[in-house]
Amino acid sequence: MGRYIIRRVLQAIPLLFFLSIGMFGLIHLLPGGADAVLFNPHLTVEARAALRARMGLDDPVPVQYVKWLTNALTGNFGYSFNTNEPVSVILARRFPATLELFGTAFLVALTLAISIGVISAVRQGTVTDYSLTILAYVGISMPAFLLGLFLQDLFGVTLHWLPTSGTATYGYTLSPFDAFIDQLEHLILPVTTLSILFIAGWSRYMRSSMIEVVKQDYMRTARAKGVATVPLLLRHALRNAVIPLITIVALDFGAIAGGATITEGVFAWPGMGLLFLDSLTRRDYPVLIAMLVLSAFFVIAFNLIADILYAVMDPRIRYA
Repeated sequence: MGRYIIRRVLQAIPLLFFLSIGMFGLIHLLPGGADAVLFNPHLTVEARAALRARMGLDDPVPVQYVKWLTNALTGNFGYSFNTNEPVSVILARRFPATLELFGTAFLVALTLAISIGVISAVRQGTVTDYSLTILAYVGISMPAFLLGLFLQDLFGVTLHWLPTSGTATYGYTLSPFDAFIDQLEHLILPVTTLSILFIAGWSRYMRSSMIEVVKQDYMRTARAKGVATVPLLLRHALRNAVIPLITIVALDFGAIAGGATITEGVFAWPGMGLLFLDSLTRRDYPVLIAMLVLSAFFVIAFNLIADILYAVMDPRIRYA
């Protein structure tokens, strides 16, 4: 296992390198360029040329990439065109909010998808199965922005049950417990929006896998030996049925990140997704390229974790 992990990490290095080249080139192909973002239109030609030289913008794109890569390897992604702050500082400030939303939604989606998939498989062909199937198809077909707006209108505007944006209520002094409850209330709608999109699809995969597993010979043997239903499902069926779901979850990691970006935009959640949308609108190229490279890194890392989980869940899988 250790050699396999080392080999995968070594394979990821050139992959990230070529991805960074492509992303850096695409960012520089965006219309407008740094001139339209950075420079005052009233600057003289000489002042503009001096600024370009100082910031290295008059270098060829390959030279700019080499300089950027050299600095990025030390954690220096440059300075934001918009705020003139270090990009690493901006990302560090926004990452906790995204981790809170992404991690909570991921755990909720995975837990409910497995539970719904098992229930639907056990109740195959019943009203419960058909009802869960209909709800799953509704969730699969619902765009994230539309679902978010619907939940905002229903629970925030009409019923006044939950806040519709942000991470906390400002302007009030709250006790630690009340502040926790307030933050939890702000988290409910965005987490619901993001998790529903994946509960629907993952539960269908879990249902199909569970139906296939319960038909295996070892399941019939366990029943013949008198193993109760709940231990049979949890100890024998679930562990094998969840293996295909690991693949789907790993492949959907990029889609989850994309869904988080849309969700953060709808609910004004001050995380990486909202930062990406703002940076794209303002053509803040250093922030954009840093976020794209970090996203690629997390996708590769998540797929490596999925491969390791295969061996954990299924003892038959061994990486030589």
